[in-house]
Amino acid sequence: MAAPADPNRSGFSASGRDAVRLQQLAHVTSELGSAETINAVIEAAVSHAAEAIQAAVTTLMLLEGDDLVLAGGVGLRPGVSERWHAFSVNHSNPASDAVRLGKPVLLSDRTEIAQRYGEFVDDVPEGRSVVCLPLGVGRPVGVAGLTFDNAWLPGPRELDLLMTFAEACGQAIRRVRAATEAAERADQLAFLADASAELASSLDYRSTLAKVASLCVPVLADWCAVDMMERDTLTTLAVAHSDPAKVAWAWELQRHYPPDPHAPTGAANVIRTGASEIYAEISDEMLVAGARDEEHLRLSRELNLRSAIVVPLTVRDRTLGAITLIRAESERRYTAADLAVAEDLGRRAAMAIDNAELHSVTRDVARQLQRAVLPERLDNIPGWTVAAHYEPGGRGEIGGDFYDAVPLPDGRLAVFVGDVMGHGVPAAAAMAQLRSSVRALLTIDPGPAAVVAQLDRMFELLAIPQLVSLVYALIDRERSQVTLTTAGHYPPYLIRGDGHVEVAAVKPRRLLGADPDETTEAQFHFGVGDTLLMVTDGLFERRGEHVDRGLERVRTAATVLAAPNLAAGLDSLVAEVHDGEGEDDVTALAVRNS
Repeated sequence: MAAPADPNRSGFSASGRDAVRLQQLAHVTSELGSAETINAVIEAAVSHAAEAIQAAVTTLMLLEGDDLVLAGGVGLRPGVSERWHAFSVNHSNPASDAVRLGKPVLLSDRTEIAQRYGEFVDDVPEGRSVVCLPLGVGRPVGVAGLTFDNAWLPGPRELDLLMTFAEACGQAIRRVRAATEAAERADQLAFLADASAELASSLDYRSTLAKVASLCVPVLADWCAVDMMERDTLTTLAVAHSDPAKVAWAWELQRHYPPDPHAPTGAANVIRTGASEIYAEISDEMLVAGARDEEHLRLSRELNLRSAIVVPLTVRDRTLGAITLIRAESERRYTAADLAVAEDLGRRAAMAIDNAELHSVTRDVARQLQRAVLPERLDNIPGWTVAAHYEPGGRGEIGGDFYDAVPLPDGRLAVFVGDVMGHGVPAAAAMAQLRSSVRALLTIDPGPAAVVAQLDRMFELLAIPQLVSLVYALIDRERSQVTLTTAGHYPPYLIRGDGHVEVAAVKPRRLLGADPDETTEAQFHFGVGDTLLMVTDGLFERRGEHVDRGLERVRTAATVLAAPNLAAGLDSLVAEVHDGEGEDDVTALAVRNS
């Protein structure tokens, strides 16, 4: 229940001098809509809102895991921010209740506070009310905490305005976090492409792993270390940090405190078990448990370690070593998404090491790279039926075919097939780079023309020497529509549910890597039961035969893809069309709207 009107109270109303404050709060809400960083959101939601609302105290707490963490505050008494810097969302206090219940908590005075939250009452001065507003509808991302003098509480109209402000805070935080995460994922995908190229560039796995460790900083970590088991000894092969002086200091620390192969956690344990470890937050208790003596503990504390991931270098059920990624200065926590990227890197690095140990020819290294970067399986994408067929070329030297199917958060599916001209390590490395780049670019704008236009710019900027053909499609099940574009690639086929086959012709344009060209999109109906087929020329081209005959052979055989078992139908199509004597890779990708 709101307190009686008082001309000297804090807070605001909809008349008189408080109309200016209402206008200020509306301006803050608008400012939140244009904020591009979390710090900008905090500045608007705390400092600027405090001035508009005229609260005695204004705080913003963000939900991180199961904890509420104080992100900013104005008017806090000494000691309060330390006591309430971070606390469980399950703790009994007004802020946690506002988040859990998803509705505001209003407390008029110390008596009510003491009755509901006895532990909290000592932090609220006499005569002040408390208002806690969940940030956002649904699952709140945090809470805004306000205290007012003269036990003032907002009435219904004022509370509506405050909740509009709080929802704007939540929307701004979600939007900024989504944009930040998309940028980070794009950086990580580009990093994986670079790492794949490094891993494929040398048979000296020690120097290669050192380069990969350096690539990890700062995209994935502030610190990166690579440890290997060599003759039952745990050996650190690489340490990377952006500051060379810190790297030298870390090697000195390693000399005094060499890795313990029997340690119950960390690289030693990951190598023993083959299971990754993630520490979202490194506590002082962890440092104490891992320290060998007081000096080791002191040095560990000086590193200011915040969060860590340790992933195995595992290949063919054999764990060769471990990669440790640590965040310190950046003060960010690792998440499950970061762990997935690190594990992908670990698998690729392990593959490169295995190649270096077991093979002495470059073509075998390239084959392992292709197996590492092509999708392992595509038949487990929820809501879609996808089948792929890949065969390496007959000459024994790997080519540059690549393909993928990427489900989007809005339910659409992006699919593509490409072919890097040439063979061997350069083609395989370019293939890895292109596939990862397409995946990264489609997270920004999955439209076919937009993706190809960005690839044109990438080829110009990086001066990529290879020529690449690409066919790319964006399938929208809700609209029963597929949007296509091609860059120097043969058009795909549409197999209707009744077995009728159409060539999905798109206005042709030049290859990627040639001069940039106008990119045209074409849209086709894609109903339930329809199938899209994309292939590379290795499937149908035959020496001494005109290419049109090969394309017609594919069109005729594609009727088999109307059968219920898409994977079996695709294998049957390849067996019928391909003569088994070509030197190029054979790639076929089929997607059904099921």
